[in-house]
Amino acid sequence: MVLPTAREAILKKNNGPRNPWGEDIERVHFRTGTIGKTLNVKIFVPGRYEPPVNFTRHPSDSLETLKVTTGVKNDVFSFAVHRESTGGCIFDTSIGGLIFSDKFIQLATYLPSEAMYGLGENVHPTLKHDFTGYRTWALFARDEFPVSSTLRTINLYGMHAFYLMLEPDGNAHGVFILNSNAQEFTTAPGPALIYRTIGGNLDLYFFPGPTSEEVIQQYHAFIGTPTLPAYWAFGFQLSRYGYKDLNEMMEKVDRNINAGIPLETTVADIEYMDRYKDFTVGKHWKDLPKYIRWLQREGRRAILIWDPAIQVDDAAFERALKMDARFIEWERYDQVMRSIQDQYPLVKDTKIMLGVVWPDRHIAFPDFLDENTRKWWIEEFIRFWKEVPFDGIWIDMNEPANFGTNEEKPWYFENPDHPNIPTLHCPVEGPDSSWDMPPYKTHNVWLYGKDAILATKTLCMLALQANDTQRFYNVKGLYGLHEAEVTLAAQYAATNRRGAVVSRSTFASAGRYAGHWLGDNSANWEDLQTSVIGAQEFNMFGIPYVGSDICGFFGDATEELCLRWQQMGAFHTFMRNHNAKGQAPQDPAKWPSVAEAAKKATLFRYHYLPYLYSVFFVVSMNGGTVIRPVFFEFWMDKETHNLGHQFLWGSSMMIAPVLHKGATTVDAYLPDDVWYSLYDHKYGHLVSPGYSTFPAPWTSLIPVFVRGGSILPRQKPEMTTTASRKNPFELLIAPHYSEGGYGSADGFLFWDDGETIIHSFASHNYFEWSFKFYCDTQHATLFIRTDRHAEDLKIPTLDTLEIFNYKYKPNLDSFTLNGAKITVKHSTTPTDRQSCTFKISKRRMIDISTAHTYTLSWTHATA
Repeated sequence: MVLPTAREAILKKNNGPRNPWGEDIERVHFRTGTIGKTLNVKIFVPGRYEPPVNFTRHPSDSLETLKVTTGVKNDVFSFAVHRESTGGCIFDTSIGGLIFSDKFIQLATYLPSEAMYGLGENVHPTLKHDFTGYRTWALFARDEFPVSSTLRTINLYGMHAFYLMLEPDGNAHGVFILNSNAQEFTTAPGPALIYRTIGGNLDLYFFPGPTSEEVIQQYHAFIGTPTLPAYWAFGFQLSRYGYKDLNEMMEKVDRNINAGIPLETTVADIEYMDRYKDFTVGKHWKDLPKYIRWLQREGRRAILIWDPAIQVDDAAFERALKMDARFIEWERYDQVMRSIQDQYPLVKDTKIMLGVVWPDRHIAFPDFLDENTRKWWIEEFIRFWKEVPFDGIWIDMNEPANFGTNEEKPWYFENPDHPNIPTLHCPVEGPDSSWDMPPYKTHNVWLYGKDAILATKTLCMLALQANDTQRFYNVKGLYGLHEAEVTLAAQYAATNRRGAVVSRSTFASAGRYAGHWLGDNSANWEDLQTSVIGAQEFNMFGIPYVGSDICGFFGDATEELCLRWQQMGAFHTFMRNHNAKGQAPQDPAKWPSVAEAAKKATLFRYHYLPYLYSVFFVVSMNGGTVIRPVFFEFWMDKETHNLGHQFLWGSSMMIAPVLHKGATTVDAYLPDDVWYSLYDHKYGHLVSPGYSTFPAPWTSLIPVFVRGGSILPRQKPEMTTTASRKNPFELLIAPHYSEGGYGSADGFLFWDDGETIIHSFASHNYFEWSFKFYCDTQHATLFIRTDRHAEDLKIPTLDTLEIFNYKYKPNLDSFTLNGAKITVKHSTTPTDRQSCTFKISKRRMIDISTAHTYTLSWTHATA
């Protein structure tokens, strides 16, 4: 893609040192251009591999402009990026080290500060990167579970070469490198950053901000804004791997419902299948369709798992071949492992590359870059949904993961549930080995020992996709993205509802199609802590529907750890309790204390789901973060720059979870603003900014605060979101008072039917309201404006207002709505009086579905 504003030059190889990782390319192109205010700098060779991604590439908007300068010193070329308004340099490659060869490319830069965030998918112990030493982070999609108990810079399931940086003056910018090959980043003192990749080009995009949230919105304008899941997808999900049959799953669901825990969705892992084969149901799960229909009648939902691996002697594979679907293949027939291939008549005369995953027999991986494959995949889901009416889709093992590559005795030889079938072997000698054994293997190989290759845990890098036009070496990192894209299309086609798709492997723009869980974590306190950071990072990456396996996947969770994880997990957008086969049960109803904590935390979540859903709605339209780092809102406060263990919902709600064993308090930091307690401890009271210690016993919510100047929409919670959505709306008003006693607050609410597919927000049927509240010594007024009106959409009325820190005595006989007198009910408690909380209600007080504006006013009694 050549930008209309592009400027281009040719760079010629100098007489510098010899490149130890291949012959340098003699002539490379240097091009700059813009997409709106997004700056593109590209160093490339025409005709080289470009990632096949479907980014929206919308022009960004900003008051700021970035400019590029170039220079040559001592026969070395460099470029720098400056912020035009301040002259500050945000990227400076005069540090040297630019190398461009076929399978080794390097670029290094000085950075303006150490306040760098993002790059992944890795486990980061802190939100802000550490530049005190040299540390190299690997990026390459891999079936690798996170480990937080020790520092490991290994690559995990996805690839997101994006970082955000705070500059010394508080301005923020972002940088994205569009490359899907195995790559790595080294953070170094200086501060400096060194980037290396082993294919493609250097294709950099700079986003000028100047605020952090604007940077993220500009990045999302380029890659595509996130999909909005169905409303029910924000409910609590219960899962585990290892149910022996449907009855056991039903028993666990029942005991949690009976414990009074709001439970929205039941999730089935691979055991529901017939011997782990996609699009089948096992004999111990034959009543699964009947059970799902019962759940749906009760207002609940079901999500099922699928892996991409298709057993090559199964009916689904045969249907694929009849539709001319393609699978990942060897490059030549002489590379095919005939001893395996000849066992299966359907693939005997093909180049399809066979691997091993969960099914008993060998499998093949669909090529989602092929149009016929995409059609077949969609048809399979339509066909299966007619038998098993699932509500959402969970896609796993899509790095893609393959068992035992190049191993003589893979792990499953010791597994009684898996036959000892031979593994895939990739060439590690001779000319065909150059793809798995490139000159520079990157930390994606070196971190895994001397026998590791790029194909470890996956397919051979020499494989081909897209009708033999794309090398797996280049496109492997995109596999989960392409599967997510077609799977969302399958979700829509099969169910005719929005639903939700959750994917393990992701790449930039995957949030347009799916959410993400943070992988197969462990039941320890360190993984609880890093999951708080991981969720914030994936919001930056454009995947705001994100969460961790609550209580941990591997290992046996303790009562205390599970209780604290249920409390924290209630504030992640994707909320699921899930653990591994063979581990002790950890559903919250296992322990009375955890059941009570989960009930309280989930009811709080459901109470404020209208606010959370509205924030997500805005982010889906405009880009941005739902789970927001604190420094996004308070960037001039350096105390927030590494405050990774607290986070915000949008701009208005602060969460400070309990993350340490034995803790019954939380040491939290509230930036200099007006804050009110929103949890058990002094609910409604003003809270002083700065560092404080807040009580957090097991029986309480974790500390939650609302920011002054905010209006939060909410509803009385029920056991399901379906029931909650029928309750009247409420508004929590948290005023910010200026000198002279003038109080104000504002907020918003977006509301649709929660499940209709959104093809375009321009044509989507939804309501949008804005709220503004003002009060002074004489009177108070709530203005409600309908900014968008939906057709034929039944909505609840607004029945309740709760106002914190209300400094005046209202005249209860003075209430008027649009000039007409109304009678309201005033309720107060001793706690309300202590916190100056004022609460009024009236059945069907305001029908906000009819008029364009509403004005609720009242006066204050004189002393």
